[in-house]
Amino acid sequence: MFRAELDAIDIRILKELQADGRMTNVELAARAGISAPPCLRRVRKLEEAGIIEGYTAMLNAPALGYDLVAFCMVGLKHQSEANLKAFAAATGEWPMVRQAWMVSGDSDFLLHCVAENLTRFQDFVIEELTANPQVDTVRTMLTIRQVKKVGLVEL
Repeated sequence: MFRAELDAIDIRILKELQADGRMTNVELAARAGISAPPCLRRVRKLEEAGIIEGYTAMLNAPALGYDLVAFCMVGLKHQSEANLKAFAAATGEWPMVRQAWMVSGDSDFLLHCVAENLTRFQDFVIEELTANPQVDTVRTMLTIRQVKKVGLVEL
């Protein structure tokens, strides 16, 4: 299913689910302006097409003791396909790395990290990240405060 195949009701369903993935199908149907059975069919179709990838809870990291959010710009020694794949695989082994992107420009990867505190983050950078054999450079950016948090796709 491509975006061109989505109608206005599909878009409303996606907007509503992105804002609140816990609502019941009945509530979603009411917000989308349709009855519950066709709403459920549409949601299932969007899930099967991979447009809806899943449902998660958004957690309050500081309330759970994770007070530090940082970004790491990582440059590799060599940008061969094997090195890129090896480093991408390594990011999957690091629990502190919550999201990772391969990027263009001065760096090869951008890592979004969440840690309990600065010491844990520094230990990760020194003992794991810079120790990785593919890594040449690491630039870290500590966040001060999040000023915007919305769904990942503008609909």
